[in-house]
Amino acid sequence: MTTTPVSLHELTRRPRRRFGTLTSEVHPLSRLQAALADSGHRVPNLWIKRDDRVGLAGGGNKARKLEFLVGDALARGATALVTSGAVQSNHARQTAAAAAASGLACTLVLQRKLSRDVEYDACGNVFLDELLGARIVSVAADEDLSDAVHRAVASLEEQGHRPYVVPVGGSNATGSLGYVECAHEIVASGVPVDRVVLATGSSGTHAGLLSGFTALDSDISVLGFCVYRDAEATREAVTALSAETLAQLTDRRIDPSTVAVDDLSLGPGYGVPTTEMLEAVRLVAQTEGVLLDPVYTGKAMAGLLRWIREGRFSEQENVLFLHTGGIPGLFAYRTAFS
Repeated sequence: MTTTPVSLHELTRRPRRRFGTLTSEVHPLSRLQAALADSGHRVPNLWIKRDDRVGLAGGGNKARKLEFLVGDALARGATALVTSGAVQSNHARQTAAAAAASGLACTLVLQRKLSRDVEYDACGNVFLDELLGARIVSVAADEDLSDAVHRAVASLEEQGHRPYVVPVGGSNATGSLGYVECAHEIVASGVPVDRVVLATGSSGTHAGLLSGFTALDSDISVLGFCVYRDAEATREAVTALSAETLAQLTDRRIDPSTVAVDDLSLGPGYGVPTTEMLEAVRLVAQTEGVLLDPVYTGKAMAGLLRWIREGRFSEQENVLFLHTGGIPGLFAYRTAFS
């Protein structure tokens, strides 16, 4: 068995559609750290990686995945992208932008999982989806989403298109390569990092990072705060996708014990606001001038704050919070914050 860490050269062999420079800024969260310390808590050294500033039409983590997914689509001769998600899907918005930038048609199959208001239905990501030229197919909460995607594919084929289905969240072994590369970026940055903290939804970002650190033989751990499924289901999804992603790069294996997730910040379910999320978004905005989103990073930060308040970090630990974007979704949740 090889013990040589995988190099970036392995990733350069993959078909890819570049969407600009995706290397993102890392900076300390000094004021947040001080505010928590002033409240009497034992606080680790806090850093943030700004993937909300990279990529497509408002930024976010999906851009890293879409470089590999759209590259694969173009290599296969696709003329249209099809993907699915919730009404306020950040992934759908960035897929629409990637399609527009690549000269591809785009169909978004969006499922209503929440009973919200007019702002949720028409503002935020939905408004941007339409602005980017995507065709939106609305699906009721009790409809089968995969069946709706199949119908959208069939419709495009009837029109003469060659559709390429991008999985929910861009989370498969191809899309996860974007966060294998991000793991390289973190290790090469020189910033001291002991643990990366992030929101774990469809699992591709978490799996990519874990695969990348494993391939590099890095000691950096990954902690995912669940925003979509409970801890058991999330752990299973991350473990399986990490194994599939890593198998493309090396014969090393994922140690299941390294798959760390926590679902106590999930609340009633995906996209449902919680008091802890609202407090976390406000606290980071008012100490750092950084906007988090209500579905992903807000709940992940709520989890991080709870861990700090429970004394689960040492003051010597360097914790890097990965900001995966989603800021346009804030405008669809104005009522929750008022």
